[in-house]
Amino acid sequence: MKRIAITGMGIVSPSGIDERKFWANISHGRSAVKKIERFDASKYPSRIAGQVHELDAYSNVSSRLLKKIDVFSHMALVASQIAIQDAKIDMEKENLKRAGIFAGNAIGGWLYAETELRDMYLEGREGVSPFMASAWFPAAPQGQISINYKIKGYSKTIVSDRASALMAIAYGAKNLNDGKNDFILAGGMEAPVSPYGLLCCNTSGVLTQRNDTPETAYRPFDKTRDGMAVAEGAGILILETEERAKKRGAPINGYIIGYGTTTDGVDRIEPAEDGAELSRAITMALADAGLEPNQIDYICADGAGTQIGDISETRGIKKALGAYAKKIPVSAPKSVFGNMLGACGAVDVAATILAMEHSMVPPTINLNTPDPDCDLDYCPNKAQSKEIKNALVINRGRGGINSVLALQRGR
Repeated sequence: MKRIAITGMGIVSPSGIDERKFWANISHGRSAVKKIERFDASKYPSRIAGQVHELDAYSNVSSRLLKKIDVFSHMALVASQIAIQDAKIDMEKENLKRAGIFAGNAIGGWLYAETELRDMYLEGREGVSPFMASAWFPAAPQGQISINYKIKGYSKTIVSDRASALMAIAYGAKNLNDGKNDFILAGGMEAPVSPYGLLCCNTSGVLTQRNDTPETAYRPFDKTRDGMAVAEGAGILILETEERAKKRGAPINGYIIGYGTTTDGVDRIEPAEDGAELSRAITMALADAGLEPNQIDYICADGAGTQIGDISETRGIKKALGAYAKKIPVSAPKSVFGNMLGACGAVDVAATILAMEHSMVPPTINLNTPDPDCDLDYCPNKAQSKEIKNALVINRGRGGINSVLALQRGR
């Protein structure tokens, strides 16, 4: 892969929307996982989550439009606005037929959908908003971003469980390598903290039930882990060819230099225990990037927080990187703010870019009782100073989806 420049980042997360606030919170390990109080979640097995509280303060979306869209589209619009500003792109001067949107999410916009379905049963068809048809489905954020900025180039929405956003970013990079667009908005968005959305996540069996201690509930790679804490949020990156970015004097935050993806194919939900296909995805990403294992300085882990998820991820890393695996810091920054499902890849990439910029590995929090089967350097509870030139980001979805992106430091 010819390296693709990341020139702008927009983050909407429970740990902050402002980039500096987000980095300060994750680098210091300040948990943003809290009890859900926006609706009665008392009967759910897992009733804690990472929740976004400041969206309106950063939003310029009109009240008229807000009545027509779900919150996952709202977060996507805010993240896009921040990313475009960060990249210093003047949309009025761009050929928007050569601009694209690659977006990923896992479950769509259920707060809007479940509200309208309730009204349908109470009031009949007359009670349902005509915007129901366009507000909930997974491609809605892509459509709203396209309408808002009049973007008309080749675009795509990816639905691939927790690997959705990372796949969207990788496909966006490939699109630029193929010369189909001049620049791309790529990332993911997810809003599962709603009554039905949370129910679906609970029935998946992967959520922690440590409801009395939400800040310490999500504990990837810890022997006492019992699942992830779900979260809402969005992340959007601006991608450009290196040549275009340098020509317009854009700030280059980092580069996408390689990608690999595989599927375990052993179960409709669980990954393979041996991590073999994850190992192959890592090897593919390294080959695509032209890197050797000893050139990787940091790995941003999937960090599912489940027994099979963490152990198989550890095995996959060790199989792919061999003797170097134990020399490379590995961490799961999402342990701080929760797992954003289909959006987590974009926020993981942003966190990794910031780690490169600050020469610091963000911690995996709540890792107090190491699992002997998870024996890598997971950067427990405290950030580590580290020069990071090359890094890997791992995201994995249900059904054994493995997605690995290779990044390189920019400025």
